[in-house]
Amino acid sequence: MDAGAPTAPGNPTPVEVDGVTITRVRTKPETAEPVRVEFEIANRGAEAMTYTVAFEVRSSSGEVLSYPEKVVEAVPAGSTVPDQAGVADPMAAGRAAQVQVAEVRSVPADEAPSKGGPCPPAGVRLYADEGDAAMGLRVVGLHLENCGTEVYRLDGYPRVQLVDEEHRDITGVRIRRGGAAIASGTGADTPPRPLALRPGERASTQLVWRNTVEAGDPVDAPYVRVWAKPGAAPVTVTPELDLGTTGELGVGAWQKPE
Repeated sequence: MDAGAPTAPGNPTPVEVDGVTITRVRTKPETAEPVRVEFEIANRGAEAMTYTVAFEVRSSSGEVLSYPEKVVEAVPAGSTVPDQAGVADPMAAGRAAQVQVAEVRSVPADEAPSKGGPCPPAGVRLYADEGDAAMGLRVVGLHLENCGTEVYRLDGYPRVQLVDEEHRDITGVRIRRGGAAIASGTGADTPPRPLALRPGERASTQLVWRNTVEAGDPVDAPYVRVWAKPGAAPVTVTPELDLGTTGELGVGAWQKPE
């Protein structure tokens, strides 16, 4: 075999994970070039979806080297599209022995969150941060930026709908206004007030919950649809809510940063 020819660590098998199949893994171990994975996404739904694919890269001894992600935007309904991603940095490339799909998340393309790039048609960007967790208490921030040309007005709380892994609405969870219903000092306790965001200005709020598990079946909601205000277009974020058996979620009011 040519020393410079691509090889496939782990020789991936065509196992589909939520519509994603790894078709080839390419690397040149002797040069420590980054491992690249080729994959396909099959969107069998009825609308275009934006996918976030998380990979797991392991060494021959089973050590996890990295959890890289690749976002693939607007895969058309009923289509299968190829893509590829660099999944290991040069330092880890020579040790990578196996690459697999760890997790797949997908949201409607016209509801995908946005941190940058072109301003969405609604004139605002909305996204969730990585959140914070301590002693079973979870807090995830929702952030909104007016990237349009007109003043964007907010007054009160965003509306939220919890969605499960199969993209079905979750019922039976109480949505509480303010974080104090869950825990104090989360930053989600400030009373609502009217806000007028000029172009370039931002606002934020928090989702607050506990993952306590007692009697009953725990509830996991990877997706949350968010309406910033009545009449706004929804945005679907992926905060991975692990609500346990608590049956409630606190939602703070929109606030401008101090």
